[in-house]
Amino acid sequence: MAKVAVVIIHGMGAQERDFADATIDEINVRIKGRGKQPADIAWKPVYWADLIQSRQTDFLNRIISNPSNDIDFIKLRRFVISALGDAAAYQNIRGKETSTYREIHQRVKASISDFYNNQLGQQPCPLIIMAHSLGGHVISNYIWDIQKDSTGSSDFENMKYLAGMITFGCNIPLFSFAHTNLLPFSFPGESLSYAEKAKAKWLNFYDPDDVLGYPLRQINNHYEFIEDRHINAGGLLTSWNPLSHNAYWTDNCKPPLK
Repeated sequence: MAKVAVVIIHGMGAQERDFADATIDEINVRIKGRGKQPADIAWKPVYWADLIQSRQTDFLNRIISNPSNDIDFIKLRRFVISALGDAAAYQNIRGKETSTYREIHQRVKASISDFYNNQLGQQPCPLIIMAHSLGGHVISNYIWDIQKDSTGSSDFENMKYLAGMITFGCNIPLFSFAHTNLLPFSFPGESLSYAEKAKAKWLNFYDPDDVLGYPLRQINNHYEFIEDRHINAGGLLTSWNPLSHNAYWTDNCKPPLK
């Protein structure tokens, strides 16, 4: 039986269904190297890019194939459409949800339900969520919604065993300007033991060169419980520029050079 459950969710941009495989493999190797058992951790990637990706690709192909369109910087446009297009499609301003918002949340719900019922065998354990980029905003909204109106059939599905948040390249602050008094969801989960609650943390990692990743504590004083940690993600070609945004997944992420 798993001792810890980990949900891992991707962010904006073109993603493959195996987006989390290399990260999971890397972490399992490090866990084994510390004399621990990787089997004690149950993993569940949440993939949602397919809900939007085909529409973005179809649009780009239509404008490229039309000879009357004078379009330059195709590769850059592909990035803008796949990355910023995700953020534009996923929005919930003053309670007005887009259909994409609901579709993504349904995918998250179905994934966590499958995780609990099949992989965990309906045996709850502390839950840690790892979220990259826009995925941090998605899962934050999802947890907020489910805490206000529980729709899961178990305490685990209703996030009452949430023991840890790890966000990296997170851009929640970019979506905070639509609200006058933004509040985080309740953390940690209420079904955890006293000892588990005492160990619960929200760690937020960002590279100073990543223009899509930000500290979270300064959103307002309600977010001051989050631990922001600045790191240096990426290699020779990516660690010093905005390309570091996609370099968190398997990088050693040492502290940045002074």
